[in-house]
Amino acid sequence: MVPGPEVPRCSICTDPAVLFQRGNGRHLCGTHAISDICDRVSATIREEEMIVPGDRVAVALSGGKDSTALLMILNRLLPSLKGVSLVAITIDEGIAGYRDETVRSAGNLVSSLGVEHISLSFPDLFGNTLDQFLKGREKEACTVCGILRKKALITGSERAGATKLATGHNLDDEAQSVLMNIFRGDFSRLVRNSGADSSGRFIPRIKPLKGISEKEIATFLLLNNAWTDLPECPYSGYALRREVRSMLSGLEYRHPGTMQHLMESKKKIEKYCASTYTREPIRRCRVCGDPSSGELCQLCQLRSSLVR
Repeated sequence: MVPGPEVPRCSICTDPAVLFQRGNGRHLCGTHAISDICDRVSATIREEEMIVPGDRVAVALSGGKDSTALLMILNRLLPSLKGVSLVAITIDEGIAGYRDETVRSAGNLVSSLGVEHISLSFPDLFGNTLDQFLKGREKEACTVCGILRKKALITGSERAGATKLATGHNLDDEAQSVLMNIFRGDFSRLVRNSGADSSGRFIPRIKPLKGISEKEIATFLLLNNAWTDLPECPYSGYALRREVRSMLSGLEYRHPGTMQHLMESKKKIEKYCASTYTREPIRRCRVCGDPSSGELCQLCQLRSSLVR
């Protein structure tokens, strides 16, 4: 009988490993994988002062894997964050054959964790579902959805009395965004810091999972019996991000650490630009009064073209 391949052992305790971190060559068992992920999220929050005592953190909970892991991890870390409270915000965009399942998943999660939950929908806020808005303009799906969803999350966060809005962007997402901004020549977005002090003009957005890879998030959910097979957004095929994701995944596999190096490069650019680049001042939209980089915010620019 030919013996099977030897099961890799945890680099910390020698138990069977479930996760291999290709960037540093470590194998981790289930216990140490969960601990490592939570510790790194905690370190990111602490080092960048994302959450401070007294904050009320609204978590953008779509019901997908990233936002699910984010809420679970923040709920786990909450006892060490003095005076901090959590509230989940779920937005139903109105995407047939997709959104019902993820909204249901979000509801089940907050019920199991006992977290306060606020749900809003595009029809309630904007008069129509995303599907209705996108008839004949499906290729613009991510742009239209992004603008409307951002406004919906801000509205939900304001209703909840939140001081921070946490999103589930992970390392893969952030590295993809760096490349997309470079490809588009969008320098202002490349150096933008959405978590910076807003002086009360808007609710700062934070990304506690930005140092955690997509693979690690999937492992965390599987180890916590929280993995759910959910459908993919039917509009994702139109997105530039999908092409960038495929390209970057291949590079990361062949050259471990590629995504982390991209993020380190972004930090260096931000540091350099802090003293040499003058950012556009934040104004107020002349129509709705929301913070804006120009006379009109993105939502007001979009409104006139939306099909009602």
